[in-house]
Amino acid sequence: MSTPWQRYAEEHARTVDTMAAVLLFASFLFGSEITMSAEEQPHAAGPTIALAAVGCGALLWQRTRPRTVVAVGAAATAAAAGLGHLPTPLLLGGLMLALYRLAVDTDRPTVRRYYFASVALVVTAAMVFAPSGIPWPLETISPAAWLLLPVVTGNAVRLQSAYLEAVQARAEFAERNREEEARHRVAEERMRIARELHDVVAHHLALANAQAGTAAHLSRTHPDQVHRILGDLAGTTASALRELKATVGLLRQTGDPDPPLAPSPGLARLPELTEACESAGLTVHVSVEGTPRPLTAGVDLTAYRIVQEALTNVTKHASAEAAYVRIGWSQDRLTLTVTDNGTASAPAAPGQGFGLIGMRERAQSVGGAFAAGHRDGGGYEVTTRLPLYTGAMEPEEHREPEEQGTP
Repeated sequence: MSTPWQRYAEEHARTVDTMAAVLLFASFLFGSEITMSAEEQPHAAGPTIALAAVGCGALLWQRTRPRTVVAVGAAATAAAAGLGHLPTPLLLGGLMLALYRLAVDTDRPTVRRYYFASVALVVTAAMVFAPSGIPWPLETISPAAWLLLPVVTGNAVRLQSAYLEAVQARAEFAERNREEEARHRVAEERMRIARELHDVVAHHLALANAQAGTAAHLSRTHPDQVHRILGDLAGTTASALRELKATVGLLRQTGDPDPPLAPSPGLARLPELTEACESAGLTVHVSVEGTPRPLTAGVDLTAYRIVQEALTNVTKHASAEAAYVRIGWSQDRLTLTVTDNGTASAPAAPGQGFGLIGMRERAQSVGGAFAAGHRDGGGYEVTTRLPLYTGAMEPEEHREPEEQGTP
């Protein structure tokens, strides 16, 4: 946080520069009266005042033309030394301020060149034209040391300012990244919940529609079967309500008290899914190849939802009497294949429709692959290959949160 003086200096830069030029002009004149020589001080008041006015007046442009101001200040100081004045800090004040401003506003190589040029000019003039009897360190080492001080100070101020700007830039960059990451996570969560809603609603409504149509068809010819189908229809709608509540419950705020939890559906519920499809008139044959292995929650839910959506598409779009679900287990991969014996083409080609898009997105979200298309012999085939992660290996962003059950 800047101090009141710093804020005043920033807001009234012209006033501050003028005051500094006036004070250094007086300092220049006072320093010109200092001598250590036994000889009489040279009477050069007019030229000294003129040099002080030029060297210190140039400071009014130190913020816009720092190189020019240093060059003018060095020439005025060297000329004063050539008149026989001792290069004391009072005489060097204007040049020191100019070098400080140059060090703050420019890079190190530039400051180094102007510093050495100024030192060489002032020291040479002092050694050549100074009165006899003055110790040589006051003519050489002293000006070099005094002119080095503002250079070092200006470099330190410039580095500190650059550091603060870098810190602020990193903070702004991190803030933008956090905002972008938050928006990305919100978009992913919305997409995930949209897939859940689509799978739940589309599957159960398709089954309920098929069961209701079957019951209406059998109501006259086989009334004894209508009661069983209506019971299955009630179970389908109740299951739809439960899963819909669980999915919508994911929108519950984190501060809601006692959110009830239920395990996510997985391949263990495949028998319930096939029974529901059979009650709608679709016979489902399930075959397993290889040795079943434990699945992580994310992969298990993905496998179940893909099979569910594939059977839903068969029920809605294909004129098929049977569907075949093959589950293949290997060392590091689970392969799911869903086919049907229908003759009509599915209305949606691979990559079109929310169902196929949702299945592909689910498979890709856990690092798997998805393919769908018409079979040469008729019917439709959906194939999914999912990796078998261990609990520690599954990517965190691919893990599905547990669904919430009904209150």
